[in-house]
Formats: sequence, structure tokens, C-alpha cells
Amino acid sequence: MGEMKRNVLIIGAGGVAQVVAHKCAQNNDLLGDIHIASRTVSKCEAIIASVREKGSLKVDGVLQAHAVNARDTAEVAALIRETGAQIVINVAQAFVNMPVLDACIETGVAYMDTAIHEDPEKVCEAPPWYGNYEWKRREAAAKAGVTAILGVGFDPGVVNAYAKLAIDDYVPEPASIDIVDINAGSHGRWFSTNFDPEINFREFTGTVYSWQNGGWQENRMFEVGKTWALPVVGEQKAYLTGHDEVHSLATNYPQADVRFWMGFGDHYINVFTVLKNLGLLSEKPVTTAEGLEVVPLKVVKAVLPDPSSLAPDYTGKTCIGTLVKGMKDGQPAEVFIYNVADHKEAYLEVGSQGISYTAGVPPVAAAMLIADGTWDVGAMKNVEELDPKPFLDILNRIGLPTCIRDAQGDRPLTF
Repeated sequence: MGEMKRNVLIIGAGGVAQVVAHKCAQNNDLLGDIHIASRTVSKCEAIIASVREKGSLKVDGVLQAHAVNARDTAEVAALIRETGAQIVINVAQAFVNMPVLDACIETGVAYMDTAIHEDPEKVCEAPPWYGNYEWKRREAAAKAGVTAILGVGFDPGVVNAYAKLAIDDYVPEPASIDIVDINAGSHGRWFSTNFDPEINFREFTGTVYSWQNGGWQENRMFEVGKTWALPVVGEQKAYLTGHDEVHSLATNYPQADVRFWMGFGDHYINVFTVLKNLGLLSEKPVTTAEGLEVVPLKVVKAVLPDPSSLAPDYTGKTCIGTLVKGMKDGQPAEVFIYNVADHKEAYLEVGSQGISYTAGVPPVAAAMLIADGTWDVGAMKNVEELDPKPFLDILNRIGLPTCIRDAQGDRPLTF
């Protein structure tokens, strides 16, 4: 651990980046200068205007926009050097993870992201997904003494910390880890995705991988569903879904079944199924009768609402948590550790809806722990490989409080 790290470079300018910028600004006494970079500099400038308008800066400081092609390692490295950033928060599309990570290793600065790298040409690669890309840079990160925290959004991210806390303190012999993600909010549109439609639909068109009975199990999307009785949002139908955190948790806790469940309404499933069956979710170009070459998925993205435009009208709550079952002291034990977030409260505070809020607050908590040295470990880590308590303690303070449900009922958790 060297000197304290300061100065943040945020890569990306979507709904999550907006939350990250506001939260960095609210903690800029610790985090220092804030730089935002994206292909479209006007989007970065709009986020800066929002930060200034809401008076989010805690102390006077640098808040600057930049244009960058994040798929170009050399360009990202040059921007890191130019800005003097020591912490990079990558919340751009998952297609840029590897070039940005490589730029951080090259310049010796801390890296974090909120999702696994994706190759635009490939959908649903062989598990464990991290092994195809990020984990291949483990040695390089360690050699450079670079702290790289992978998947530090909410899920993946906070739910991994919940799993670690559950196993450390409540269920030391885990038999199953189930992550449940319910958005019980309403955006008032006929149909929309809550984040980038390209990434959203890619998540659901491939094989659903879960880790069960010591091996990878394959299912189809919407094949396995169950109703969950959850705090605040009540009974909700959720489906076994492929997701990033399954791939690191299964590697770190191979003795436990690891599954991810996401809530979907019938309307979403119907629209998704029609789009998929018509071929409109395909990434392979087609040629129209007029000779125009188009990618169906990009056309669907163009006609759907921009997810960041949903925020003003969004109402209702999210409930996302980790249920761990197993044994403690020879007795069956189970615990559900979770967060409930409110779309309207998120919008009033930072101008984003709750899905962006839950994804954008955690990397800032991680940045604060890198800045003060607690998580500045000089190596590549998934969230469950780090001490969860300081992380969840900061989240309690900056907008994502942790709750627990066990034999004693539901209550807030403090650290």
C-alpha cells in the first residue's frame, strides 16, 4: 500500500455514470479531482451541469469533461496521464473493459468496473466468464501493483459482499447462494429496458448458466421460475438468469450451489419473446429491400426509450439481495441480506432512476476505500475476496443501506 490515491476518471456518460459523478462530487474532499470521459463530450458536460445544478460538490474542485475512445488503450492511458487520475471507474459499455483495464495496468492506477467484459462478436461464452478476459490479466495487475476491483456495481458487486458477509458471520458452511433481483418499479412506458438495450437483451438471449451440484448447469431463459416472498416488494416472480457474479462466486465457493434470479413481468417476457422470435434481437446485419444494411438489435435500441429518459416518471422500489443457506454449528442456518431502493428518491437526489442508482453508488464506495487505503490491495480482486464490512458501512452512509432477514426478522444492519 503506497500513498493515498486521489483524483477519479469516470469512463462512460450514461445513467450509471451520472450517479457515479454525483456521488464522487459529494465525497470529493476524499476523492479529489473528478474527470468524466466518453466518446460524446456533450454527454459528459450534461452530467457536469447536473452535478453543479444539484450542488453536489462537497468542496470546490476540478470537474472536467473529456472526449475519449475507450476502445483504444493508448488513448485511455494518455488521458489518465493528462488528468493525473489515480482511480479509474469504468461505467462505459462492457465492450471496453479490457482496453481500459490494460491502460490502468500500463499507467499503474486503480481500476474498477461494474460488469464483465463482452466481445461484441460473441454472446454467452464458456463459463466461468471472468476466465475469458479479466482474470487473464491477474498476473499483470499484481506485477504492476495495480488494484483492480471487478464487478463492483450492485449485482455483481454489493450482492457479492452480502454473500461474503453471510458466510463469514451467519452461515459458515454454505450449501446455496441465491441472488434475487427484483425491480418492482414502474416507468410508465409501454416497453423499455432499464439500461442499455444491447447489453440488456444480450444478457437474456444466451444460455442461462448456474453452478449446481459442483458443476455448470445450462438452462434456457425463462425456463425456470419461482415466486419469492420478499421484504417491502412482497411476492414476486423471478427467473433463473445468467449473470456475472455467479461466475466468481462459484469459483470462490465451489461447495455451494450459486444461482441468480431476476424478476420479470409477463409483459416484458411477451415482448422479449416476440422480438427474439422475429430475429429483431440479432446482432448479425441484414439488408433491407432498399439496400440498407442494418443490425436488428441496433434498430430496436434506436426505437426504444433511452433508459436515462425514464428517470423523471419512475416510481416504486427495487429489492436486491443474497440468500445464503447452509449450516452453522451443526444446525441449519439461512440469512437474506438485502437493500431496498426507491426510484423517486434516487431521481430527486441525483437525477437518475433506481436501477442506475444501485449500480452507480457502489463503485464510489469502492473508490473511497481505495483512496483511504482499505481496499488498495495492489492486485485484481472480485468483491467477495475483500472485507465487506467497510464497504457496506460506507454504503449505509451514502445511500444504499443494508438490511438483514433471519430468524429474528427484518432489521437494518450496521457495521
